[in-house]
Amino acid sequence: MTYVVGENCIKCKYTDCVEVCPVDCFHAGPNFLVIDPDECIDCSLCVPECPANAIFALDDLPEDQKLFAALNAELAKQWKTITQKIDAPADADEWRDVKNKSHLLER
Repeated sequence: MTYVVGENCIKCKYTDCVEVCPVDCFHAGPNFLVIDPDECIDCSLCVPECPANAIFALDDLPEDQKLFAALNAELAKQWKTITQKIDAPADADEWRDVKNKSHLLER
């Protein structure tokens, strides 16, 4: 089992999760983070660190978030690894609870 970053991360991109990852499996895009399923060791340390509650165990991924499993795998191959916390976007808190924002994902 791996962990998956879901829709809540879009336009929030908090990186608290990155700091606790022991294997550097996070990758950063313009307004979203993903987890590389091939690197994730299923430690779950990132889950409680996410202010947006955007990280799920693959088996616990809500039905409406299932597409994010494949999206994480795809984008992890394209985006650079992120290993240190960076500042969240200035408007991250405004986007944290917004639903249906998949169309805002920047590749």
